[in-house]
Amino acid sequence: MRLPGSVLFACNHNAIRSPMAAAMLRQLHGRRIFVDSVGVRPLPVDPFAVAVMEELGIGLRDHVSKSFEELEDLSFDLVISLTPEAQHSAVELTRSMACDVEYWPSFDATAVEGSRSEILAAYRSVRDALWRRVQERFPPAPLGHV
Repeated sequence: MRLPGSVLFACNHNAIRSPMAAAMLRQLHGRRIFVDSVGVRPLPVDPFAVAVMEELGIGLRDHVSKSFEELEDLSFDLVISLTPEAQHSAVELTRSMACDVEYWPSFDATAVEGSRSEILAAYRSVRDALWRRVQERFPPAPLGHV
């Protein structure tokens, strides 16, 4: 499968799911793919998201959340939405663009209440599901290939 040159991940707040997925794709493919992320209504990056990504050695502390309207470049090959609301915005954004849109439904970890360990478990579950999906959709290049 040929990799796209640029990918935009979108979710509701650009605070958990889309920054996680974007950071994972960057980790997997570095500079081969331009990656960005947005939210319908941006909020600051979630500290639990930062914590569970650090467990993988992937940093999110410097992530700055932004909206669709704040995108500087709209030339994406692929937009991946992670929530129904983001899917609607992605379809609107790409209506007049030659761009593919994919919908990857993902669980909202903020819906989980309980102890810190229960909340972290929910965030890890979201992280792990996204990591599997990113690796499946954007497989790493075989050794020796760039």
